[in-house]
Amino acid sequence: MTRPPPWARVRESGWWRVVRSFSRNWRLPLAAAALASLTACAGRPTGVLLPIADTAHSPGTSHVDMLVATTRKAATDRGVMFSGERGDAVTYTDLAVSIPPDATRQPGSVQWPKSLPGNPATDFVALRAEPIERAKVAGWTGRTGRRGAKRHVLVFVHGFNNKFEDAVFRFAQIVHDSGAEVAPVLFTWPSRGSVLAYGYDRESTNFSRNGLETLLRDLAKDPNVSEVTVLSHSMGNWLTLESLRQMAIRDRRVAPKIRNVILAAPDVDIDLARAAFHDMGPDRPRLTLMVSGDDQALAVSRLVWGDSIRLGAIDPTAEPYRSELARQNIGVLNLSTVKGEDPLNHGKFASGDVVALLGKRLADGQPISDGQIGIGDKLVSTAAGAASTVATGAALAVAAPVAIVDPQTRESFGEHLSNVGSGFKETIGSTVDLAGAPVRAVTGSR
Repeated sequence: MTRPPPWARVRESGWWRVVRSFSRNWRLPLAAAALASLTACAGRPTGVLLPIADTAHSPGTSHVDMLVATTRKAATDRGVMFSGERGDAVTYTDLAVSIPPDATRQPGSVQWPKSLPGNPATDFVALRAEPIERAKVAGWTGRTGRRGAKRHVLVFVHGFNNKFEDAVFRFAQIVHDSGAEVAPVLFTWPSRGSVLAYGYDRESTNFSRNGLETLLRDLAKDPNVSEVTVLSHSMGNWLTLESLRQMAIRDRRVAPKIRNVILAAPDVDIDLARAAFHDMGPDRPRLTLMVSGDDQALAVSRLVWGDSIRLGAIDPTAEPYRSELARQNIGVLNLSTVKGEDPLNHGKFASGDVVALLGKRLADGQPISDGQIGIGDKLVSTAAGAASTVATGAALAVAAPVAIVDPQTRESFGEHLSNVGSGFKETIGSTVDLAGAPVRAVTGSR
């Protein structure tokens, strides 16, 4: 009897059979207790950004006021605000988030409401979400910038697989835990919030280049702003580099107020990164590359990228990269010894220790990486950002191990499998070992 192909076995087997198959046949090192706890986790409620009443009755809470610029399409649900679809123009929102008292949360963590409305004493909740016109952004920076003597703006560009609320709450956490006196500006692009929507997300970054460039140019021209730092993660680095490259080509240089660009696990082809650095010119911002040697999600993506070397996959201690980084004056921040808050160690850039460090360096006006930071013992290599899932086999290879540890991903995993169709039969069979490849990447086995 002919054995069914991998795509058919996965689609017909259901979630628990996939897990059991991985655990039995490829010895995935996940504890049974962890799997049981994840299975018990219910999905997050929808509409967590619907503003609640004032939190004055919840002592110890903190508020983060941020400006949100997005190329996403507005959602019909006020609590969702923006979907993963692409909008017709850049939309701006004045948004405030309440963060629970420090005594009830760990730095680096986002505490999601288990039911609506959220409880500000224990949950991240929205307090305000008001549309704002682009022409009035300078008024927002004027009000917010006065709180900090340096009138410093921090722009955050999120990565692959982020819904709107993911980006909002994560950025609020980063700003709060950093303790930096900055005016927070979030740029969020149309991501569908699914590990299997890599192709769509990647094209959405290209779709959003003009929007981010316009935002950065407006901030650079704003008299209320003295300095801009850009922090981007994973796929968001491609968007950031492309937008800065466009600005340099249009204006013959990157705006001088944009002084620091922090590239966390950049999912960018190394040759395209070189071209972007070159096109930005000699007066480009100070660049800092964040690496980590134990990011398991990035290790999986390394497998499916093939021979295309990613900027986040280089070993900065090896030649020619060590000399090239020095020549390009690109700093490297090693996070290998930092404890990750998530099971895959993919969100270290947002951990309490890291953002506190960044906040202090930014407040002092010092370079992000100058050899005195003390994070890690040596520079290490890291794999690329979210993997390319243009090939369907790669899509499933990346999704499977992530789905095991991420209940949010599990909710969409079955839906995507049902849409795969028989057309992918030959592709998966020929391009990737569906289960073995990601497990080998995570465990280091061969």
